[in-house]
Amino acid sequence: MSSANGHPVSPAYEVAIIGAGLGGIGAGVALRRVGIENFVIIDKWSKVGGTWLANTYPGVAVDIPSPVYNFSFQPRSHWSRFFAPGEEIQRYAEEVVDKQGLRTKLRLGSGAVQGVFDEANDLWRVTLENGDIVTARHVIGAVGGLEQPNTPEIPGIEEYTGKIMHSSRWDHDYDYRGKRVAVIGTGATALQAIPQLAEKVSQLSVYQRRAIWIAPKPDFPMGPVLNGVLNFPPLQYTVRLVGNIGVNVGLGAGLAAGSSPRLTSAGLGIAEAGLKAYLFTQIRDPELRRKLTPDYRFGCKRPSISNNYFRTFTRPNVDLITDSIERLTPTGIVSADGREREFDMVVCATGFKVMEKGYTPPYPIYGLGGLELGEFWDANRFQAYQGVSVPKFPNAFLIVGPYAYAPGSYIPLIESTSAHAARVIKEAQRRGASRVEVKQEPHDRYFARMDERAKKTHLFTQGCVTSNTYYINYQGDGAAFRPSTQLEMYWENRHFPLEDYRFSHANSVRVAELLAASAPATSGI
Repeated sequence: MSSANGHPVSPAYEVAIIGAGLGGIGAGVALRRVGIENFVIIDKWSKVGGTWLANTYPGVAVDIPSPVYNFSFQPRSHWSRFFAPGEEIQRYAEEVVDKQGLRTKLRLGSGAVQGVFDEANDLWRVTLENGDIVTARHVIGAVGGLEQPNTPEIPGIEEYTGKIMHSSRWDHDYDYRGKRVAVIGTGATALQAIPQLAEKVSQLSVYQRRAIWIAPKPDFPMGPVLNGVLNFPPLQYTVRLVGNIGVNVGLGAGLAAGSSPRLTSAGLGIAEAGLKAYLFTQIRDPELRRKLTPDYRFGCKRPSISNNYFRTFTRPNVDLITDSIERLTPTGIVSADGREREFDMVVCATGFKVMEKGYTPPYPIYGLGGLELGEFWDANRFQAYQGVSVPKFPNAFLIVGPYAYAPGSYIPLIESTSAHAARVIKEAQRRGASRVEVKQEPHDRYFARMDERAKKTHLFTQGCVTSNTYYINYQGDGAAFRPSTQLEMYWENRHFPLEDYRFSHANSVRVAELLAASAPATSGI
């Protein structure tokens, strides 16, 4: 689509960032650091914070130590606890927006519902929920991986007449005190919410499909002394660096180095023995302990930490139900053993849609020739160069794309992929290019390398495929993680060859052609 006079259309923004969570905030900072100021950050929510704004269920907290869970360019020196509550992380997001001068870049309250690449003008047209269309030369998709709620498809769920909610859409107007409550799911969200709910409800029934590996949580109030120590910048940066290394080793070592199945199995066995010993200290009832012991290898799912989850099941008002759910009725849940239990409230702590068709991305994105990104991934498997760029989708970048996330804290991921996108966009500006697209060969080479590595990790060699882990998607691929260290993720996203991208000047050529066509004819002499 060109303007009425035939000249190419100029976009309103150089960059549109979709998502105002920590990913979108990090992308905005990365753009400013390379001198790009004409950008907008779009989000459906009325405030920044993303998942830390959406998730407000009882007990929500970060499972990465607070001194580690902050940006390198703006470390925070004051935390209430070693593992901060979710609302504190959301406040930190607000602090970063203000200190980094991003407040005027925000466009909140109406999220993106479609993105279309305008090939005639080398720009993106992003349609918002309110019908507005934002035009930008480049787009950065910063919608987080834990964004689209995974509501279980259980027969009869629409017939249930009590209160039902997903954990990521908590209704604080509903008073559950003294009520009969069911929780479906026992993942990372559930283990935080269940102890909190158990203290206030009359009866809590937890429906468990698979048990979860849990380690003790070294949590404690930070206090003025510890926060004062962290306020000393050299020590603060040292703690952050060492902490990130420790988290990466704890969460990602098995994914980064899986070339020796026997050695990996031995290491997993040691970890499992330690976690089973911890479970024994919490639960002495052999049958209950058996139910709470996972039947899959450690590391198949993201491990969790808690000091009170196991003991919650020893309370007289808490039941652990391992029979599968058959259906919901208007008043309760029927399990596979035929028993119906009545509930006033049902909580779906069932996680999110990760690397699934129709949810990653959560809205249609059309690239060259009308190719839709979700359909492309569904037909060709999820893939992206360094987790950031996809061929046939020029001027588009991702913060949390396929094979982007090396397990650990999400903050180093955000800083890595944001730096990647900012570097390419700045180079396009320097070259005067209106279009930039990752080349097919380096993209395919990266995908093949990550896929080969992933298939050698314990996820595929130690029987994790049947564990219902979100690390493995419906295509049987480990697209939700990058089988590498975070150091490699950091380095490659900053030092990839710029020639892995194709820079073109379609608009300038088109302008020249239009000017030549409109020039008055002259006769030769």
